[in-house]
Amino acid sequence: MARRVDINSANTDELETLLGIGKARAEAIIKHREASHGFKNVNELLSVPGVGSNILELNGNRIVCDTVRHLPSQSSHYLRNSGSSSGRSRVQQTTGDVLPRPVTRSREHSRRNSDHHDGQAQPSSSSSSSSTSRLSSISELENEDSRQVKRNATSSEERKASPTKKSCRFFTDDVGKAMPPPASPVQTTSFKKADALPKRRLSTRLQPPANLVEWVKTFQHWSEAEKNLAIDELIEKCDPSQVRHIMSVIEPQFQRDFISLLPKEVALLVLSFLEPRDILKAAQTCQTWRILCEDNLLWREKCLEAGIDEPTSKLLRRRSHGGVSRSPWKSLFLRTHQIEYNWRHGEMKPPKVLKGHDDHVITCLQFCGQRIVSGSDDNTLKVWSALTGKCLRTLTGHTGGVWSSQMKNNIIVSGSTDRTLRVWNAESGQCIHTLFGHTSTVRCMHLHENKVVSGSRDASLRLWDIDTGACLHVLVGHVAAVRCVQYDGRRVVSGAYDFMVKVWNPETEECLYTLQGHTNRVYSLQYDGVHIVSGSLDTSIRVWEADTGVHRHTLTGHQSLTSGMELKDNILVSGNADSTVKIWDITSGRCLQTLQGTNKHQSAVTSLQFDKKFVITSSDDGTVKLWDLKTGDFIRNLVVLESGGSGGVVWRVQASQTKLVCAVGSRNGTEETKLLVLDFDAELSR
Repeated sequence: MARRVDINSANTDELETLLGIGKARAEAIIKHREASHGFKNVNELLSVPGVGSNILELNGNRIVCDTVRHLPSQSSHYLRNSGSSSGRSRVQQTTGDVLPRPVTRSREHSRRNSDHHDGQAQPSSSSSSSSTSRLSSISELENEDSRQVKRNATSSEERKASPTKKSCRFFTDDVGKAMPPPASPVQTTSFKKADALPKRRLSTRLQPPANLVEWVKTFQHWSEAEKNLAIDELIEKCDPSQVRHIMSVIEPQFQRDFISLLPKEVALLVLSFLEPRDILKAAQTCQTWRILCEDNLLWREKCLEAGIDEPTSKLLRRRSHGGVSRSPWKSLFLRTHQIEYNWRHGEMKPPKVLKGHDDHVITCLQFCGQRIVSGSDDNTLKVWSALTGKCLRTLTGHTGGVWSSQMKNNIIVSGSTDRTLRVWNAESGQCIHTLFGHTSTVRCMHLHENKVVSGSRDASLRLWDIDTGACLHVLVGHVAAVRCVQYDGRRVVSGAYDFMVKVWNPETEECLYTLQGHTNRVYSLQYDGVHIVSGSLDTSIRVWEADTGVHRHTLTGHQSLTSGMELKDNILVSGNADSTVKIWDITSGRCLQTLQGTNKHQSAVTSLQFDKKFVITSSDDGTVKLWDLKTGDFIRNLVVLESGGSGGVVWRVQASQTKLVCAVGSRNGTEETKLLVLDFDAELSR
C-alpha cells in the first residue's frame, strides 16, 4: 500500500510522489504551509495556487493532515490572502497550467469594498516575465518534459500498488490509444447544484456564533434572487480581511481541469490554438494532458503551419516515451527545430576536409542525398561520400577542363572545354555516353528528367536524350557564346554574351521570343515556368513574363556583375561582384533586403543558396556567411579561411537541410584546393 503523506510535515520529494503534484506545486504547498503556520485540514490544500479538487480526488486518502499547528492571527491571515493572487501567477507560469479564472460579482464587490474601507487597490495578479527563466530552445523544454514523464510514471506505479485509492480511468479509441473518459452531464465548467464540489469543513476550534444554524436554514429557504441580494449586502458589511477570506474560499472552486473534462475532439481543438512551446509545457501538467499533447494530428497541423515536410519512414514509426506513444510528427517538429537552432547558434563542429584536384580550381559542385560531385579544370570529376568524406571514385575521360555539371539520382552529366558532354553512372563511375556536336566549350547545361540542354561558346544550344545519347534538337539564334540556360521540360530559356535572352520551343526548334533590354552580357538566369529573371554585366536584373515575353520590372541597385541568382516562390536572391546580396519580390519589383553592413562580404559574391529561413553566401574574401531571409540580419560566419583576403577563395557552396558543402582554394597557392563539409544535423528524438 502506498505511503500516506502528511501535508504539514512532508518535504518536497515526498509531496512530489502524489499524483498531479510536480516540483512547482510541491514548493507552492510548502510556501503556503509556512506562511499560514500549517494546514488545519486536507481541504485547505485547495487554497494553494494550482491545487484543485481533481488532485484531492486522484490521491484519495493518501493525503492526511495529522500534524496540527496553531492558528494564524487575523492580521497574518489578511497578509497571506492578500498575496495569494500573485503567488498563483508565479506557479501557473512555472507549471504551464491553463485554468479558467472567471470574475464573479462577489469579486467585483470585494474590490470595491476593499477600496472603500482601506483606500488601497487590490493587489495585481499579473505575472512578472522575470519570475521564470526562459529556455534557450524548444528541445530543452522537451528534456524537462522527459523528466516530468519519469515522475508521472513513478507515481502511476505507486497508484497501482494502492488498493484503496481511486484509479484514474482511461478509455481507448478504435486504435487502442488512451483517451480521457467522456464527460458526464454534471462534468461541466458551470457550477450547478448537481456538481460534486468538495465541501469546505468549518474549523472545530472556533465556537460557532449563536443562531448560526437558524441563519443558514433561513438563507437556504430564500429564492435565488433573495440569496444574491443577501450575499451582496453581506459583502458590503465585511471588512477587507473578511472579503479576502471569502475569495480564498471561492477561487479554488473555479480551478477546474477543464481540458480533461472536455471531449477529446474539443480538447484537441483548444490545444491547437497554442504555440508548440506552450503545448510542450501543457504536456507536463498531468498524464491526461500529456496523452492529448502527443496527438499525431495536432503535431501534424503544427508542422504544416511551420512549413515542415512529411516525416521520413524512419520517423513515421511511433516510439514509446515514458509510457506514452510518441507522435512521429512531434518528433519531426522537434528535430527540425533543433536543426534550425544548430544552424543559428549551435557549436561549430570541425568540418570534414575532402582533399582532391591538387591545386586546380573547382569549377562546378553538385550535392544530392549523401553524394557530392566536384568538377575541376584538371579534366576530372570526383564523387565523394558526404557521410564519411571519402572519395568514392574519380571520373576520367574528358580531355579538357570540366566547366559545367548536373546530377540527378545516379546520373551525372558533365560539359568540358573538349567540346563534349559525358553521361556517367555515379555508382560505378562508368561513362555511359559521350555526346558530340558542339564546336566549342560546353559552358552551361540544365538537366530535366532524362533530357539535358547544353549551351556552348559556339552560340548554339542542343537538347540531348541521356538514355540513348542522341541529340534531339539544335537551337540556333544567338550570335555570341551562350552563358546560361534553363529548361523545365517544355520551354528552353537561354542567356548569351550578345545581350539577349531567348525563349525556345525545343520540339519545333523555334525561337518564341527574344527578350531585349540588357546593354551588356547576360551571365545568369532563373526560370520558374511563369517568370524569367536575367542578370547582366550592365548591373541590372530584369523580370519578364515567360508566356508573353513582356518585360515587367528592372531591378536596380547593384553596382557590378550579377554573378548568381536563385528564385523560389516569387522571392529572388541575387549575389553581385559589388560584394552585396539583395532579396527581391519579383511580383512588385521591390528590394526587400540588402545583406550588407559591418558584417558584409569584403569582395565579390561567388555563390549563394537560400531556403525559407536562411540565405547562405560565399565570397572571394574566403568566408561563408549565414543571414536571416526575412529580416536580412547577419547571423554568423560559417567558414572563415585563414588565407581569406590574401588569396583564399570559397568558389562554390551547396547545402541541404543538415549539411553545407564548400569548395575552397586559391589561385596563388595560399589555400589548398579542397571541399569542406559542415554538419548541422540533430539526433532523432528518443
